Order: sequence, then structure tokens, then C-alpha cells
Amino acid sequence: MARLTKNQKLSLSKIDKNKLYTLEEAATLVKEVSTAKFDESVDIAVKLGVDPRKANQMVRGVVTLPNGTGKDVRVLALVTPDKVEEATAAGADYVGLDDYLQQIKNGWTDVDVIITMPSVMGKLGPLGRILGPRGLMPNPKTGTVTMDVAKAVTEVKSGKIDFKVDKAGIVHAAIGKVSFEANKIAENASEILDTLIKLKPTAAKGTYVKSINISSTMGPGIALDPKSV
Repeated sequence: MARLTKNQKLSLSKIDKNKLYTLEEAATLVKEVSTAKFDESVDIAVKLGVDPRKANQMVRGVVTLPNGTGKDVRVLALVTPDKVEEATAAGADYVGLDDYLQQIKNGWTDVDVIITMPSVMGKLGPLGRILGPRGLMPNPKTGTVTMDVAKAVTEVKSGKIDFKVDKAGIVHAAIGKVSFEANKIAENASEILDTLIKLKPTAAKGTYVKSINISSTMGPGIALDPKSV
């Protein structure tokens, strides 16, 4: 086990491991215990009382964070020529089709989100083995397969994220940066928590939100009281 630095020990000493914090308390504390020399991301991990192996208990959705993620999201728009100008004007970082499909086939995946049109999905199918494991395959359910390319690009750039419960029943999401004001971190966290509650599967029994933790990239986890949210 790696030895803790003086700053890491100080950060840990500020967190009461026996306490479940309110969202507002955790948002303030996550800033105080950040010791990295870069602007760390703030992440939330929500343990749900679902069995992801069962289709009727899968939790997946999209949410637009009111204060954005603080991250410069790199967007690739795979579109036909008639949509190139629209996607470019909306702020897509890369716009085109066949040339980028070939680059992906060769292993290039240096983007955060791929947006495309229904008519292009057939060409993306063979690239699923490359894009799928990286979470880059466009999906109509997340709004990344659409004819309104400009709207999709704008939403992603302004803080729209998609999330999916993992095999352990946990939803992970980035909800901002340590440089954000505490109330903005709390607002973003509240937005995703509200969305998760609305998506509760009818087949899920017992306690739905089992635990919530907030942490910065290099910082310790802060446990929230699920009842407080």
C-alpha cells in the first residue's frame, strides 16, 4: 500500500468516516480536501438496489447538468455532406464521415462523444467492437443518433451526459470540477440524483439508493446520507 503524503493525511482527517453528510456539506468538503495541483474532476458514485443482469432493472439515462461538467467535451459528428455545415456551426470538433470511419477502423478514438444520423448507423455497426468498449457507440436513447445534429452537439457541449449502471449496480458520473463553487457542485449532483430516482425500475425491490459517494479525482470519498437527497 502506497504511503500517504502529509496533505493526503490532512484531507482524510477532515472527513468523519462515521458520518453521512448532506449534499451541501459534501460539496463544500470535496473542495477542502482536494490537494492536487490541477483542477480535479468531481465524481459521484451511486450504488443502486438493482440487478443489472436483468433487463427490467437496467438503469440508463441522460441528464443535462445545470452548470456543465467543466470539461471541454470533444465531439465527433459523423454526418452526410448536407449536415456538415450545421454540425460545424454548432461547435463539433470533428465533422465528416468516411475519412473518420477509416480513422476509427485504424484505432483512432480520441473523442469524448460521437453524434451521428440514423442513415449512418449501418456504417458504424462494424466498428462496434472498437467503439462499444469505450462507451462511444452512438445510441438513439441518449440522443446521439438524431437528424437534429446541431441540437445534439449543442446539448453535449453545454453539459449533457449519459450514464449507465455498471455490473456492480453502481452509476458513476462526473459532476463538475473542484474549481466550481460548492453550490454548483451540489446543483449538478442533485440533478443526476433526481433523474436516477425518476428512473427507478418498477421491478426493483427494497432500498433503491443504497449509498452515495462524492470524491475528487485524487481525493478521498465522502459518504452522503441517501435520505437527505
